[in-house]
Amino acid sequence: MDKEEIFELVVSWLTLSVAFAWNLNPVTFFYSLPFYLLAVGTAFVFHELAHRFVANKFGYPARFVMWKEGLIFAVLLAILTNGRFVFAAPGAVYIFGHPRERENAYISLAGPATNLLLSYLFFFLALLLQYPHQLFYLLLSLAKVNAFIGFFNMMPIFPLDGAKVLPWNPFIYFLVLLAFTPFFLF
Repeated sequence: MDKEEIFELVVSWLTLSVAFAWNLNPVTFFYSLPFYLLAVGTAFVFHELAHRFVANKFGYPARFVMWKEGLIFAVLLAILTNGRFVFAAPGAVYIFGHPRERENAYISLAGPATNLLLSYLFFFLALLLQYPHQLFYLLLSLAKVNAFIGFFNMMPIFPLDGAKVLPWNPFIYFLVLLAFTPFFLF
């Protein structure tokens, strides 16, 4: 990773965190900002890095590219709705080369699979704590945020990950969706 890519990833992470934490009440905003820094850090940053890592493993150079307009839109929408709605389109990992369909599907699956693993990890760590412990609620929230980001990215709408996975293997596509379901039943 070069300095520019790290800068763009950090700016995207911080901007999304502010958008999700946005509230006209400054006390609420500053109280929730650390949570969103952690949640967006695990859900968004690890998701994007997973895409990059798998692309590199297949021999394709890849890098995260920030989409400034998407970040501005996320913040403006958060301000206009007082934090009730955020549509995040911070950027994406660009792959240089032409991966075959299978490789592209694996690269696309890497992000949601990372979110899925983090969701289950946070969920089981929460179960190890005694209820009601504040860390219990934090871990459950992190599990839900990761599940939401992963599930959302599995929608079969281009350029989301699901649009590359479903045509390659519908069985795996629906299996991944099914693995996310427990987080939406609670």
